Amino acid sequence: MSAFFSGVGVILSLELRQRVRSVSWYILLAVFVALILIVTVLLSFALYGFRASDDGGGGIYSTIIYFVLLLGTLVAPALSGNAINGDRDAGTLATTQVTLITTWQLILGKFLAAWVTALAFLAAALPFLVYATIIGRLGIGTILVSILVLALELGVVAAVGVGLSGLMSRPLFSIVASYLIVAGLSIGTLIAFGLGGLSVQTTVTNSSSYGLQYGTNGVATECSPPVTNEYPAPRFDLFWGALVANPYVILADAVPTAYDSHDQPQDLFGFIKFSVRSAQQAPETAIVFDECAPGNVALYDQRPTARETIESTTPGWAVGLFIQLLLAGGLLAGAHARTKTPAAKLSRGSRIA
Repeated sequence: MSAFFSGVGVILSLELRQRVRSVSWYILLAVFVALILIVTVLLSFALYGFRASDDGGGGIYSTIIYFVLLLGTLVAPALSGNAINGDRDAGTLATTQVTLITTWQLILGKFLAAWVTALAFLAAALPFLVYATIIGRLGIGTILVSILVLALELGVVAAVGVGLSGLMSRPLFSIVASYLIVAGLSIGTLIAFGLGGLSVQTTVTNSSSYGLQYGTNGVATECSPPVTNEYPAPRFDLFWGALVANPYVILADAVPTAYDSHDQPQDLFGFIKFSVRSAQQAPETAIVFDECAPGNVALYDQRPTARETIESTTPGWAVGLFIQLLLAGGLLAGAHARTKTPAAKLSRGSRIA
């Protein structure tokens, strides 16, 4: 077992050395740090202007985490999408395969190198995360879970790129396919959720009566006749499962939610979680409001708070993460089957050495 991990370490070391020798890599990190600095300063002033209860620390922290995830999913496919077929085109893959390095050692070493490279963006953002943690007095659960899930998401994207680079013979095709899969998980799930919910609708009947005269105690004594109207409502509750594999939804759904005194979320994680959990609830098909009825309360008083909605609905982040890990593992296994030697069959035009 130690010999296996030693071989993986050799590939990992070689890959990382090649990456750190590139000046463009340091320029990319510098641009990323500059962008994070600008976002942090602007958010600090904006949230302070709104007198956020936690001085804006929760909002700044969650925004930075999402910014790292966004940039990581944009950069990781370009860094990992040609990990194997790029070496084949350069004529160095066959040289590695005639050594004692096994196919799994080769694939896992390249995967870990791509993952570590993506995690470098998270490391570059640590000073800003520490700043947001201090001013926002965030809980340890929020910090640990968000960083752990973010690291896993970057690993999934890296695995997708490396897997496709082993399955496809052309680097350009594998990089584009990696971006398409990331786009499918990030944007395609939203499109499927939106179109699915809009395609299935139900009729909602709304009956309302409003006060025409009020007594001295402010209670309505005479009401208008009930006014009934009908309108279609989308059934997003039937398609909320399309969002469970979305990396941004997984991150928000897994992080423990912090609430203010009104049971409202204090950060971007909570607002996204509340929006997704609200989609699980079916729309009411019959709404009755009578302002003259005894014990009448306003419609907005009847709505559950964000805390009540979140606590009464089902979390889906574990299922979504399992789907992503299954996809990443399947692609890496496919890359192993395609890359192992001796090869039973090679595609037309494949370079041997």
